[in-house]
Amino acid sequence: MKPLQVSEPASRELAEAVRWYEERRPGWGAKLFGAVSRAFDLIERYPEIGSPRKRRPAARQLAVRGFPYFVVYRSRSDDSYVVALAHTSRRPGYWKERP
Repeated sequence: MKPLQVSEPASRELAEAVRWYEERRPGWGAKLFGAVSRAFDLIERYPEIGSPRKRRPAARQLAVRGFPYFVVYRSRSDDSYVVALAHTSRRPGYWKERP
């Protein structure tokens, strides 16, 4: 098991997505949060679970079950680092310049 670190930008993206869903359908923000939490747990337990991205910088992505999002992360020697909570069809690759 490898610890999971969530970047500040990814935390903000999660909060914004939860708020967006909750405003439109009460209860769905909590469903999204739960689905992302389950994805985080999987990454923590199985750091290689996500599909490798073919482009640089090296990263992996894991689909969030039931929602159009990927958790984009980098598997590092001591931890897994969540770079972004990226929508599957909006602004592809916007996060690539993040450390």
